[in-house]
Amino acid sequence: MARGGTNVPGRTRGTSHTPMISHLRRLGTRRARDERGSISVWFATASFAMIILVGMAVDLGGKVHTQQQARSAAAQAARTGAQDVQGSTAVRGEDLRVDLNAAKAAAQDYLHAAGVEGTARVVNGDTLIVTTTDTYTSKFLGIIGLDSMQVTGEASARLIRAEGGIER
Repeated sequence: MARGGTNVPGRTRGTSHTPMISHLRRLGTRRARDERGSISVWFATASFAMIILVGMAVDLGGKVHTQQQARSAAAQAARTGAQDVQGSTAVRGEDLRVDLNAAKAAAQDYLHAAGVEGTARVVNGDTLIVTTTDTYTSKFLGIIGLDSMQVTGEASARLIRAEGGIER
């Protein structure tokens, strides 16, 4: 019987745990090798996600700004066109009426000068409605195939007659 242990046939003293330890060392080395680069994959995925989020914030903010400009241009064009009143009925004190052709032309001229595409139409003889369209070109979202976004704006101007602050 060997000192400090038991006699196990086929094994000599000092080698009883060696195969287990070498197996654990190999396993630990394999795990360390298997996990190499996992931080890089995570970082790349997280970076791509952050770029998409920042891109969405920038591009959706840009789209909202472009839409506000389209609405503003429509409102200004509607005001400009609605100022073209049929003089004969206004002077006689009758209903205020928009001069259809002059109002549409004035609104279109304003839109052309502002560099915005749009249409103008007169409803009920006293309301000019202007609809504009514009395109926002993406700065970041082109990465995922969203190169541009269409926006529209609409505004109307209605002629009223007021006496003493009361619509007549």
